[in-house]
Amino acid sequence: LEDMDRVEINEAFAAQYLACEKDLGLDRARANCSGGAIAMGHPTGASGSRIMAHLAYELRRTGGRYGVGTACCGGGMGIAV
Repeated sequence: LEDMDRVEINEAFAAQYLACEKDLGLDRARANCSGGAIAMGHPTGASGSRIMAHLAYELRRTGGRYGVGTACCGGGMGIAV
């Protein structure tokens, strides 16, 4: 993760993001910089599109090259894109 310019955690709850930040050692300056799912929205069936569009915009805006996004899935599953 240290190679990533931006990290997008698609959180449903603030505690979820904080747990991910702690466990993964995320830098707040690079993670959910312009707001995550709580601030931007958590659209059913379109979370992946929102995550990728947000990452692409942030990378372009900041001149970054690499980003990773995560999506929570019901039942404790998860995925990274």
